[in-house]
Amino acid sequence: MTNQGIDLKQYIRSIPDWPKEGILFRDITPLLADPVALKTATEALCADFRGAGIEYVAAVEARGFIFGTAVAEKLGAGFVPIRKKGKLPSKTESITYDLEYGTDTLEVHIDAVKSQAKVLMVDDLLATGGTMAAACKLIESIGGQVAGIAFLIELSALGGREKLTGYNAKSIIAYD
Repeated sequence: MTNQGIDLKQYIRSIPDWPKEGILFRDITPLLADPVALKTATEALCADFRGAGIEYVAAVEARGFIFGTAVAEKLGAGFVPIRKKGKLPSKTESITYDLEYGTDTLEVHIDAVKSQAKVLMVDDLLATGGTMAAACKLIESIGGQVAGIAFLIELSALGGREKLTGYNAKSIIAYD
């Protein structure tokens, strides 16, 4: 996708067979290293949600934090970290979900959002959708309303959007 005259795809490096054979990894570090591309990507993630009354931006560690905090700052919202089990110091709510190769557990502080607050979920990549679907359920379990989901990259062929039916999900860059 072209944003403000910049083709953001040119800043995404494709690395075959990483982290294991058969995977084509989409590396965002060249985009992060370029200040204009980074600013453009962050602005694009915010674009559909300006004026939507977003009170919090929530993101799953680790790469989600990179864009989530920047989007929160630009929208004038608070930031909510969603972390792997055992990483948050106060009382948490947790959710365990299925992965292609097993299960994982995410946690959030139980007091991370005000009741019925509008929350924008942000991540760098939509692949199979399981992690984001779990993160949305987690935010809803502590009283937040998922107002939208923003991804920098979507791997369309993996069908992750199907797990996010009912949510207003947007992506900036799509790969088939």
